[in-house]
Amino acid sequence: MKKETKIIVGVLAGAALGATIALALSSDSTSDLKGKLSDFLADLLDSSKDKLAGLADKASSVADKVKDKIADINA
Repeated sequence: MKKETKIIVGVLAGAALGATIALALSSDSTSDLKGKLSDFLADLLDSSKDKLAGLADKASSVADKVKDKIADINA
């Protein structure tokens, strides 16, 4: 894993843990707590997918540039 990926995963995990603890300590009823936690985790998952898609696009772009440079060298 790259350093940037580890940082992103760490931040997302920390946010999820902090939100879970905050919701657990709040005075909401159990069903409200479950709903809020479910919504938060769904949003977190969507955000993670978007960030990973961006990373995949960047990786693909870099791979294409490397292929082009290798082709130039071999030509």
